[in-house]
Amino acid sequence: MLSKVLIANRGEIAVRVIRACKELGITTVAVYSDLDREALHVRLADEAFALGGQTAAESYINTEKLLEVITRSGADAVHPGYGFFSENSDFARAITEMGVAFIGPGPAAIDVMGDKISAREAAERVGVHGVPGTTELITDPAQIVAFGNEFGWPVAIKAAYGGGGRGMKVVSDADGAAGAFESAQREAKAYFGRDECYMERYLTNPHHVEVQVLADQHGNCVYLGTRDCSAQRRHQKLVEEAPAMIPADVISAMGEAAVKVAKGCDYVNAGTVEFLYEDGHFYYLEMNTRLQVEHCVTELVTGVDLVEMQLRVAAGEPLPFTQDDVRIDGHAIEIRINAEDVAGGRFLPSPGTLTTLRVASGYGVRWDGGYEAGDEISQYYDNLVGKLCVWGKDRPTAIARAIRALEETVVGGVATTIPADLAILRHPDFAAFEHSTKWVESDLDLSGVTSKPADAGATGDDSAKVRRDVDVEVNGKKFSVAVWVDPSAAPAGGGSAAPKPRARRSASGGAAAAAGSGTIAVPMQGTIVKVLVAVGDEVAEGDTICVLEAMKMENAIAADKAGTVAKLNVEAGQSVGSGDVVAVIE
Repeated sequence: MLSKVLIANRGEIAVRVIRACKELGITTVAVYSDLDREALHVRLADEAFALGGQTAAESYINTEKLLEVITRSGADAVHPGYGFFSENSDFARAITEMGVAFIGPGPAAIDVMGDKISAREAAERVGVHGVPGTTELITDPAQIVAFGNEFGWPVAIKAAYGGGGRGMKVVSDADGAAGAFESAQREAKAYFGRDECYMERYLTNPHHVEVQVLADQHGNCVYLGTRDCSAQRRHQKLVEEAPAMIPADVISAMGEAAVKVAKGCDYVNAGTVEFLYEDGHFYYLEMNTRLQVEHCVTELVTGVDLVEMQLRVAAGEPLPFTQDDVRIDGHAIEIRINAEDVAGGRFLPSPGTLTTLRVASGYGVRWDGGYEAGDEISQYYDNLVGKLCVWGKDRPTAIARAIRALEETVVGGVATTIPADLAILRHPDFAAFEHSTKWVESDLDLSGVTSKPADAGATGDDSAKVRRDVDVEVNGKKFSVAVWVDPSAAPAGGGSAAPKPRARRSASGGAAAAAGSGTIAVPMQGTIVKVLVAVGDEVAEGDTICVLEAMKMENAIAADKAGTVAKLNVEAGQSVGSGDVVAVIE
């Protein structure tokens, strides 16, 4: 067994790996940026080393610093988690050449499958086919236009060296090709350190189905059932479940195809082969050469600890079971709780300090998180607060349990996606398994659904409350009653306090200006990555003024009225805070 593992990641996945290592008696080493000095994964690890810097590029994907820390720590293995360097063959190769085990596939398999283009070719060689797409990198938007005209619109532009929906843009027509290509490149570069992209036909209403595979160094490879990840927004998953509710013969065929793909590239360790399923047919999508965020639901229905298996396979042990031993028991659902304001379906990043974090418990409930109350959700990293996972004897039970658990969960200090998660789980389309990857954005009505952090009273702590004696009238009869409220909720003399009027958001999402005022403010802190106008330009209502990146997501800041750009207060690369005015339109 391995003796000391360095986790080259942060947040909840770093915490997950640290806990698995501790259960096996393995010493753990954390790494951290300046912003993560007091983070939960640092507090839990046996040892911790500073990387310096704030952004991922300055810290978690700084190869030189990571390799230096690996040497200094004396670690005999590195777990990359997901994101960052988890699918970077150069990093895996550098570690392997140091004589340190990389807890994942070998560099050659990452070269094949980490590059989505060669992955398509590898799958086709073993008889597994995907939707129409290219096997060449995009170098010019004209290629996108030509492809769309030949195979039909919409077209998906995807990061060749990434996954998880990062760096993916969907183009509906030729006019949007250039802008979508630029945006996909920027996101891919920010998240994976490489900006190469390819494209494929975008199916209209598919289910996104994944097959978890596990392979050892002795030629054994199994698949551990399926997951459905169709409840998505911006191609980022919100709710995932296992198993997928598709016919058993399709699941078997899909599982066998996934094993073929894995064996075809001599894959070792845990990986996920992804498919699109529509109208009884499935199409190969890609292979993620790492552990998935949603691995928890597979663990809950199979009883297999995937991180433990990763560690044992990396140590050279054979799989302790065969395909015939794999059993699927019950149904599991994972809800990603992100620091985002649902904002009627716009899903605006909401960085800040977690003032309160009270997670649900009870039978069949699991929480995988990377934060505790008092920790900071930074604009520089992914905004996943944690994953609320439930198990039930069947899907209806799991859905009911997930709703109950979400209702018990309290997050203060940042807005979260919980209201959207509840809307998904309560919807009859979801209950009937009639949703698709487009459903959240095209069919689910989130108008009027907003998020707000839990207030101080939500913690259940009455010590800070004060008594207020008030008179109330019920059915014409007057009563004197006492209520316990937050000190700021009512004036000291008793009676009722008129609520403070809330500032109305501008069309750009900024809270500082009334709708249609022409004063364009940003709704969150972040970095301006592109400015599309200049002073004196004429703009129409809805035109993009600039693009704001926060928590690895790009957000278009739009004009709230037609007119002339009179002031422009930002430039590319500039950091801004929530409510900052970026432009004035007259």
